[in-house]
Amino acid sequence: MATNRVLRVCGGLALTVLCGFTLGGESGCSELGRLAWIAGHWAETVGDVHMEEIWTEARGGVMLGVHRDVRAGGAAFFEYLRIEDRGGQTVYIASPMGRESTEFALALVEDRRAIFENLDHDFPQRIIYRRDGDRLSARAEGIVNGDLRGEDWEWRLERCVVDPN
Repeated sequence: MATNRVLRVCGGLALTVLCGFTLGGESGCSELGRLAWIAGHWAETVGDVHMEEIWTEARGGVMLGVHRDVRAGGAAFFEYLRIEDRGGQTVYIASPMGRESTEFALALVEDRRAIFENLDHDFPQRIIYRRDGDRLSARAEGIVNGDLRGEDWEWRLERCVVDPN
């Protein structure tokens, strides 16, 4: 029951953003505004690994994110993320484990799917996000020694980032 309410609220917020009226957020006309469907608190547990990714709504030309994978034994991976508009170009910036960041330019955005690329990077060269209902998936992929290699994540929507009240 609560999940249905969250989905209705998030769906309403997404429509609001796509229509260009965002309670102080970005216009649905910008590329960043077209990525509003990424915003939320996404989580999933697979085996002994709890994975989550949290994205803020677009404000001031930027969306902020954090990714965390935690194993039952306590070992963790984390990554600071952001997507920002830069003079007409939208860029995805990842800083794994707080180290030096890598930038990926938005190559494609369509209905609930986005591809960011940096073909000069060793791995990954491409970051792909896709949303299907209350599920968000991400894929990091690239060519390593002539072969396509990839890592995949999938989360379910835990809650909207934006509180409508």
